[in-house]
Amino acid sequence: MAVKNPNLLTISSGEAQQPFHYSIGLYGSRFLEELKSRGRFFGVRCASCRNVYVPPRFICGPCFKGMDEWVEVGPEGTLTTFTVIRFAFLDPETGLKRPVPYGYGVVRLDGADTNLLHFVKIPEGGGLRVGDRVAPVFAQIRRGNLQDIAHFEKI
Repeated sequence: MAVKNPNLLTISSGEAQQPFHYSIGLYGSRFLEELKSRGRFFGVRCASCRNVYVPPRFICGPCFKGMDEWVEVGPEGTLTTFTVIRFAFLDPETGLKRPVPYGYGVVRLDGADTNLLHFVKIPEGGGLRVGDRVAPVFAQIRRGNLQDIAHFEKI
């Protein structure tokens, strides 16, 4: 029998039926709780190589060492790559039709050594470029998941 830990956040599949429950663990829970409660991004730093991982993870991949030094990063960052989606489909996270066009990009938050994938708002008339500075726009209602970031937008 599984033991429930009320301190761990879980990700909902909306109306979809799943035969399992998935915990994002202590590090993922802290990351998402900071987003939900305070609109802040945190990562963890490896004591050996000094890389900062966002989203946080327990073990440094290159060093195979546990990490427990939490550091605040962002909230602004740099767009390292992106694509523009021009066809409509149902967003699997929300079940809603996503308006087109929209961007999906890879953002390196200031102070982080890894990237975060998320939606990026396309400015009127286009104009996104690799290297653009971006900032998060948070959802009005936060639930403790990555959708708490509505999207990133060009600064």
